[in-house]
Amino acid sequence: MSLSTSSPAPSEVFPGRLRKARDYRGLSQGELAQKAKMQPSAISHFETGTRKPSFDNLRILADSLDVTTDYLIGRVDDFKALAGADRLHRYYESLQGSDRKMADDLITMLAKRAQEKK
Repeated sequence: MSLSTSSPAPSEVFPGRLRKARDYRGLSQGELAQKAKMQPSAISHFETGTRKPSFDNLRILADSLDVTTDYLIGRVDDFKALAGADRLHRYYESLQGSDRKMADDLITMLAKRAQEKK
């Protein structure tokens, strides 16, 4: 039994996603390398697909670009699925009782305000 996949392999998606996220953040390869504490040549190799990042480097790149690793490897297509949302969820999970209700109310109010501005 073989698995059929309709989407490209993560190693095929990663170079373009990395470049797109870097461009979106307005960073050169050198600036991303500095932010991620990597060599500029490593970023170049990742973007051309000649090298694949380790798991550790994948996470460092995602954190440096404020995107999820899922975005970089093609598991999600929504570029707006930023790592900040993961942080928000992590903080929310640590809240209890009235603090969680206050967070819910605040987020609902901000979402309504954003909709009104459109």
